[in-house]
Amino acid sequence: MRHIANTAQAQAWNSYEGAHWAAHHDRWNAVNAGFDQPLLAAASIRPDERVLDIGCGAGATTRLAARAAHRGHALGLDLSGPMLDRARTLAAQENLANVAFTHGDAQVHPLPPAAYDVAISRFGIMFFADPTAAFANIASALRPGARIAFLSAAEPEGNEWLTALTGLADILPIGGFGSPGGPGMFSLADPGTATALLRTAGFHNVRAEHVEAWGIWGRTARDAADFLLDSGPGRHLLSAVDPDTQARARDRLTETLRAHEAEGAVRLRSTGWLLTATHPA
Repeated sequence: MRHIANTAQAQAWNSYEGAHWAAHHDRWNAVNAGFDQPLLAAASIRPDERVLDIGCGAGATTRLAARAAHRGHALGLDLSGPMLDRARTLAAQENLANVAFTHGDAQVHPLPPAAYDVAISRFGIMFFADPTAAFANIASALRPGARIAFLSAAEPEGNEWLTALTGLADILPIGGFGSPGGPGMFSLADPGTATALLRTAGFHNVRAEHVEAWGIWGRTARDAADFLLDSGPGRHLLSAVDPDTQARARDRLTETLRAHEAEGAVRLRSTGWLLTATHPA
């Protein structure tokens, strides 16, 4: 990757965090897939269009975009090498010829000017160290009249996975985990911040719509608790305590999640902001 400015996030997503998401791409897609329909409806991708997917991860939304633009093309851009390797493998398995993936930093990656009709992102825009630069760079790659549909995480308290984790604050060093600010999951939890950044980048008709969806976090409460605590944030919290405390945390979280078990799955509600805008003609 020749161009990179967001070094801290690049390090995170090319080490344990990126490897975990790549290895468990199907599980993370089950967590977030409930947001696909509103995202794609807002994007309104047409068959001949060219689509840019920002922070595409293992490529689930890029592949959906490629199917919608079946006479066009979809490009996924991400910092994470492990997730992009998985994305390419999955696209090949699905025989998608109109999709490609690029390892790059959206803040500085040399995107072709005015090349895309639509830009989308499913929770990939909250991790920019310099969101002003990132949105300006994305805007430069869009043709006049192009559309964007981006999802960012909304208020922390609207996300039940986070509520479950913060319930462990008396035994784990939760601290400011989940607080707005960035780069990070809740850096754009304030819709005013997100819409102002898009306007600064030159977008028009900027709107923020509050959306929510239920994601599947595991088959059983224990399975979901292990998945949460083995992800990057959970692993970081556990690393700060001794093994006995780690075991207590797993047991407590399992009991908390039992209330969400139903029909062979643990479902938790998440909230987001669906950000839409157009590039000026």
